[in-house]
Amino acid sequence: MEENTDRPIIFFEHTDICNSGNIVISDLNMSVRKGEFVYIIGKVGSGKTSIIRTIIGENPVSKGTAIVGEFNLCKLKNRQIPYLRRKIGVVFQDFRLLMERSVYENLRFVLRATGWKDRTAIDGRIYKVLSAVGMEEAADKIPTSLSGGEQQRIAIARALLNDPEIILADEPTGNLDGETAELLMELLLRINRERGPAIIMVTHNQTIFQKYPARTFLCEKLSCKEVPQEEDIQLDLSEFI
Repeated sequence: MEENTDRPIIFFEHTDICNSGNIVISDLNMSVRKGEFVYIIGKVGSGKTSIIRTIIGENPVSKGTAIVGEFNLCKLKNRQIPYLRRKIGVVFQDFRLLMERSVYENLRFVLRATGWKDRTAIDGRIYKVLSAVGMEEAADKIPTSLSGGEQQRIAIARALLNDPEIILADEPTGNLDGETAELLMELLLRINRERGPAIIMVTHNQTIFQKYPARTFLCEKLSCKEVPQEEDIQLDLSEFI
């Protein structure tokens, strides 16, 4: 039986998204296929990050349909969560690197935690992802010696370690200046184009949103709905900060 390559890799239908037991988004309908690039925008507290947490199995789903890869989130067991997360790379605004360890040790820690044991294979994978983000010379450096943009490139390399089908980028340019943010965005788009993962990016960056248009979901008033691409989208993103 042939695999249906057109099947969405993320699929929500009439799904309630909760945070600490409270509904933050009601009746979410979202379908994302492998290779797509999608923005999620909205005010602080509108449920954007709760969607990210639901996708990685952190927030339970009790209503509607929620499928990520081969996992049904409505029936997800705790023992399945590590396997779900191996299919997903996450990039955070604040980098979340181990600042007392070298870049190499940061990446090695993730590989060991996800089942890699062979030292040669680990070394090869680390230098491959560092090369992919233009940071192959930084393996022995401590993150605090790097700029914010460089640290975020390391965070993207970390997200690539297990060749994920999905990359979730939660405000990845939030701590960066405009020029660095655009360079990072171009890196994410190149990874999306060349490696083919679906990328879901939460952002408040108006310049990024306007310069690099893509499918967009707007979270507001307990809902998250796609903004039609054929429309000339003019949103005052300063309201969403």
